[in-house]
Amino acid sequence: MTGAIGKPVPLVDGVEKVTGRARYTADLDSRDALVGRILRAPVSHGWILAVDTARAEALPGVIAVVTGQDCDMTFGVIPIAMNEYPMARDRIRYRGEPVAAVAALDAATAAQALELIEVEIEELPACYTPAQSRAPDATQLHDKKPGNLEREVHHTFGSVAEGFAEADLVCEEMFDCAEVNHAQMEPHAALAEYDPEEERLTLHSVTQVPFYVHLMLARCLGMDTSRVRVVKPFVGGGFGARTETLNFEIITALLARKVGGKVMMRLSREESFVTHRGRPATQVKLKLGLTKTGRITAVNCEVVMSGGAYAGYGLVTILYAGALLHGIYEIANVQYDGYRVYTNHPPCGAMRGHGTVDVRHAFECLLDRMARQLGLDPFAVRRANLLTAPMFTPNGLMVNSYGLDECLDKVEAASGWATRKGSLGPGRGLGLACSHYVSGAAKPVHWTGEPHAVVSMKLDFDGSVTVLTGASDIGQGSTTIVALAAAEVMSIDLGRIRVVTNDSVITPKDNGSYSSRVTFMVGNAAIGAARAMRAKLVAAAAKKLEVEPDEVECEGETFFVRGSSQSVLPFQDVAIAALAEEGTITVKGTFSTPVEAQGGKQRGGAVGSTMGFSYGAQVVEVSVDEATGQIDIERVWVALDCGFAINPLAVEGQIEGSVWMGMGQGLCEETHYIDGLPAHANLTDYRFPTIADAPPIDVHIVESIDPLGPFGAKEAGEGALSGFPPALVNAVADAMGVDVNFLPVTPDRLLEAMIKFARTQRRKETMT
Repeated sequence: MTGAIGKPVPLVDGVEKVTGRARYTADLDSRDALVGRILRAPVSHGWILAVDTARAEALPGVIAVVTGQDCDMTFGVIPIAMNEYPMARDRIRYRGEPVAAVAALDAATAAQALELIEVEIEELPACYTPAQSRAPDATQLHDKKPGNLEREVHHTFGSVAEGFAEADLVCEEMFDCAEVNHAQMEPHAALAEYDPEEERLTLHSVTQVPFYVHLMLARCLGMDTSRVRVVKPFVGGGFGARTETLNFEIITALLARKVGGKVMMRLSREESFVTHRGRPATQVKLKLGLTKTGRITAVNCEVVMSGGAYAGYGLVTILYAGALLHGIYEIANVQYDGYRVYTNHPPCGAMRGHGTVDVRHAFECLLDRMARQLGLDPFAVRRANLLTAPMFTPNGLMVNSYGLDECLDKVEAASGWATRKGSLGPGRGLGLACSHYVSGAAKPVHWTGEPHAVVSMKLDFDGSVTVLTGASDIGQGSTTIVALAAAEVMSIDLGRIRVVTNDSVITPKDNGSYSSRVTFMVGNAAIGAARAMRAKLVAAAAKKLEVEPDEVECEGETFFVRGSSQSVLPFQDVAIAALAEEGTITVKGTFSTPVEAQGGKQRGGAVGSTMGFSYGAQVVEVSVDEATGQIDIERVWVALDCGFAINPLAVEGQIEGSVWMGMGQGLCEETHYIDGLPAHANLTDYRFPTIADAPPIDVHIVESIDPLGPFGAKEAGEGALSGFPPALVNAVADAMGVDVNFLPVTPDRLLEAMIKFARTQRRKETMT
């Protein structure tokens, strides 16, 4: 390694963001664009009998109106589960679902036009919980989905019955985790322009995966993909909300085509909440078996997810929840039963830590409680179940590097666990939890046979290196990773490199920013491109120095003959020599996952498969007010095995962000509906941690050096998230002696649990 990587580097696009120069979708020049607005359903469930747009179309300043009848194609992220239309056609399935949309000269006219659209609806009974949806008399939300089951999954590995028989302690508990929203900083927006003469569509949007948007625009508008262009400007947070193509993107494009021009759609914060795609409300029934030494003998897990009205990412989410029971601890006997249920709510989708957070919460909480019953230290129990890499799990997941043991060591020492646990005084406690996550899915959602990642690289007359990638930087720093990879391999200054991202006309296709795939896959592709470019430069230098290429070294933008202090060429001279041979030099690098990493043979076995897992351990210290139930986070110690920290500054930021998001879900975040209407659809009522709640976060980076990762790196953006909620609950138990089985742990709920616990204790004392 020559020095570009492995040290803290500010993000290459950071200055633009902090100075306000960065242009997000809503900032784009829309002075010549019409204003798009969406009419949303006022009921949770019903038949659409009629949509009369005549009065709206007659309003001066209204240029176009579209309804569900303008698009008869469904869309969705999973090719076999596309059951959602951009606008409801015959049936409404959630309150706030798009029914019609207008394009007008100004926002006031657009708003007035929406009021003039008349929608006649025959209301149907609504199901707001999985229990209601699965009731025998429940209305079926989708054809061929009896019991309103979107997907059920049943997997068994080993002999669960024998595993429980072997255990010295078997416990089973039920955990309820509320639905949560991404609450990203930037509201949704899209700018679409349609050229009727060329029959071409250009869409700028907030997407995390331009590739998916490209496919769905072509599908829903009946256009050839070659006539669609998708551009991703700066994105103000995604966290999974923008992984899928979203209805407003297609609606904006439909309006643009109908007017034969440009339409800007800026969604309000409330509309962004209704568009949703958050983490589903999840009920986890978990049964574990432990020996006296703390070894896990068997797991039985049943998960019921409230998925909302449409499929979205549901098929993958319910599979992830079971698949990632594996990959963190050595468990031979596992039974998993998962149920993703349709309800009359906005669709849920992928959210940071996709599919794993709620199940990991239940697992780490129950593991702690059983350790307590057996008189074992929580750290000792985790250490009794560590994996030994390299290995394959019973469900076919490949584990090549494993730093959980070192993560445990780091947080145990830093938190002073051995001396402070149990001695912090009344109302204070420490809690531990572990977590893990994939470094990109080993099989893409849309299987085309192409490489998982492609990076192009260009060297031109000015001596600059331009890197072209379709990978979306949504704040995680992927653009910086690509630049660092190029600088490291080519041994050139970072300032010489320009990274161009996300314009389907210019950049190569990328599968998108989701499941923490970019560093691993795009990073490897960038290394491949940089090696190809370096080889061309070395060949040019060798010719100029009159030696063989294998005799030439490159370091610090200087090419020289190994062992000679006089035969030296600066980068610029070598670049000119290389360009003289063929003109502008263009190379590319690709990356595809190895076959052995692509999962087991069982149905759905590819979900959860990855090239490398990150691993995290976390200790949380809390203080609890016994009178109010208020929890204060005093300090967090977190260690994450990211393989290798290409940019430690970005890794620390990602780990801290994961802790913050876990803190939100653990303490306060929850979507709440009243008759299907979101009650907290703004950043005032939807409570999440702010700087006023900020605890000190002590971050420790562990580097296990993964053999397949770029420079040994793995993911760093999601693995720490799911450790916080269970560490919080375990810390509350240490502080107050109360175990709670719900998220979020709000003061009112905790106070109620503490009162019930106190009453139970008094009854026990009375009986004795």
